[in-house]
Amino acid sequence: MGKEMDLPVQAIVTGKQRMTPSEAFVETLAAQGVKNVFGIVGSAYMDALDLFPAAGIRFIPTVHEQGAAHMADGYYRVTGRHGVCIGQNGPGITNFVTAIAAAYWAHSAVVAITPETGSLSIGLGGFQETEQLPIFSRITKYQAHVNNPARMAELTARAFDRAILEMGPAQLNIPRDHFYGELECEIPQPIRIERGPGGGASLEAAAELLAQARFPVIIAGGGVTQANGVAAAIALAEALDAPVCNSYLHNDSFPGSHRLACGPLGYHGSKAAMKVLARADVVLALGSRLGPFGVLPQYGFDYWPQHAKLIQVDADPRVLGLVKKTSVTVNGDAREAALALAARLKGRALAGAANRAERLAAVKAENEAWAKELASWDFEKDSWSLEVAKGSQYMHPRQMLRELARAMPAEAMVSTDIGNICQVANSYLKFERPRSMFGAMMFGNCGYAFPTMIGCKVGAPERTAIAYVGDGAWGMSFGEILTCVREHIPVTAVVFNNQQWGAEKKNHVDFYANRFLGVNLENPSFAGIAQAMGAEGIVVDKVSSVGEALRAACRAQQQGRTTILEMMCTRELGDPFRRDALRKPHRLLAKYKDFS
Repeated sequence: MGKEMDLPVQAIVTGKQRMTPSEAFVETLAAQGVKNVFGIVGSAYMDALDLFPAAGIRFIPTVHEQGAAHMADGYYRVTGRHGVCIGQNGPGITNFVTAIAAAYWAHSAVVAITPETGSLSIGLGGFQETEQLPIFSRITKYQAHVNNPARMAELTARAFDRAILEMGPAQLNIPRDHFYGELECEIPQPIRIERGPGGGASLEAAAELLAQARFPVIIAGGGVTQANGVAAAIALAEALDAPVCNSYLHNDSFPGSHRLACGPLGYHGSKAAMKVLARADVVLALGSRLGPFGVLPQYGFDYWPQHAKLIQVDADPRVLGLVKKTSVTVNGDAREAALALAARLKGRALAGAANRAERLAAVKAENEAWAKELASWDFEKDSWSLEVAKGSQYMHPRQMLRELARAMPAEAMVSTDIGNICQVANSYLKFERPRSMFGAMMFGNCGYAFPTMIGCKVGAPERTAIAYVGDGAWGMSFGEILTCVREHIPVTAVVFNNQQWGAEKKNHVDFYANRFLGVNLENPSFAGIAQAMGAEGIVVDKVSSVGEALRAACRAQQQGRTTILEMMCTRELGDPFRRDALRKPHRLLAKYKDFS
C-alpha cells in the first residue's frame, strides 16, 4: 500500500475565484477551521477527499460510520469546534443515524456530510440509493441540500454556521455529481455570534428571587461547560453561598472538590445532591433543560422540591419551562447570565445570609454522609445480587469502581456507556475541570463511549482518555480498536465483563420473577481480542489489582499504546434502569397466568 501524500498546506482562498465544486467545498471546510474529518472512504466524495491533505485536513478512517459520527461528537464536546463526519452515499450515511441522534440530545455541533446518489438518477432505485434528508429530519437542527454545484460553498458554510448557532447537528447533503464541474464563487467567512446574558427584566426578576431565597440551590447543566462558564458559575455560587448540584451526566459542570459542590443528580447520582436539593426554596437551573430522566426519583425518594420557585437559564428558548414549571425564565448564555446575576446581587441584601451557617453545615453533613456510605458500599444488597455474588471469584462492581476512581489521573477525560455498571459509576466520578465527562445523554445508545473517547483524544491529545464500557456495548464498538491502532490514537477502554445485559436483566429480576430471556452473554476473551488487533489487553480479576492496572494503561497511553482492561465482575446489579417505565405484569390468558 502506498504512503499517504504529505502535501504542503495552502493558504485559504479569498475573493471571488474560479474553482471546481470540490475545491469550493474543501476551501469552505478550511475557512471553518476544520482540521479533522472522521469517516469511511467512498467513491461518492473522492474528488473532494483527494484535496484534504493540501488543505491541512486530516481524514481519520474508522471501522464503522456510527463510530465516525460518535468520534465527531466527542471531538466537538471536548474542543468546542465542529465535529465532522462523512461517508459513502446510502448505507454509509444511514449508519450515521444513531450517533447523530445522540449528538442531537447532547447539543453537539456535529456536521454530517452526506454525499447522495447522483442528481440525474435520484428516484430510479439505483445502487446505494435512499432518500437521505427525511432520515435525519428530526435529529438535526439544520439540513442543507446542495441543489446546484454553484451553491456548494454557500450551503456548506451555512450548514457549519447553523450547527454552531443552533447548538446541534447539521446535515450537508450533496449529490455526488455536484462535486464536479467549474464555478466562480467566493468562500464565505464563518458567522459567529456573541451570546448575551438574557433580557434585563428577566435577569432582574431572577436576581430578586435569588436575593429572597433562604436556601438557594444551583443546578449546573451542560450549558455551563459548553459556554465555558464554570468559573462564572463558581462566582455566582460563592456570592450566594448556594450549594451546587451537577445535572445528570454532567459531573464536570462544577468542580467536585469545591466546598459548595454536592455531586450529580439523576440515575445513580449523589444522595447528598438529592437531599440538599430537596431542601431548596429557590432552584436556579443554569444551562440545563432539566430533562425528565435526569430528575427522576432515585434511591427510593422523590427529591425534586415541589414548592420551590424555579429560575431556568438556557440559551435555547425551546427548552425553557419544557419539563418543570418555572417562576422566571432567562433566555441567555449560561456563562454570561451567571456573571450578570452575580453583578446584580452585589451589594444587595440576601435573605440567605441569615441562615448561611446552617445551610453550609447541611451541605457538609450530607456530603460526608454520602462519602461514608459510598466508602462502605461494597456490594449490592438486594437478594438477587447477594445470591449471585456468593462464592464468586470475580470483583464486586462497586469496590472496583471505587478503586478506579482513586487511580484516575486528575486531567483524565472519561466517557460512559449506557450499561448497569457504567451508570453506577455516576456515583464515583468526580472532576475538577470542564469537558471531562461524556455520556450518551438522553438518547442512551449502547456503543457510544469508546468511539466518542477516540474523538475526544483527537481533540485533546495531551489528556488521558478513558472509556467505561459494559460487555454488551463493547460487542457493538470494539471494532474501533483498529482505528486506535491504525491511526495511532491511544485510548484506554475499561470493559466491565459481567456476562450479561445488566440493566435489562435487573428488570427481569424485579418484574419478571427471574425469567431471563436474551440477557445472558457468553463472552470470549476481550483482552485476547485486543491483543490480536494490535492493542494491549489486560485481564483484571482482583480489586487489589485495579488501581495499578489503570495506572499502567495510562502510562501506556502516554507512550502511544491503546489498552483494553477487561474487568471480571460479579453479576450484581444496581437499581433498575427504567423503574418509571415498568410495572408488574398482569396476564389474562390462562396459559400465562402462572407467569404473573
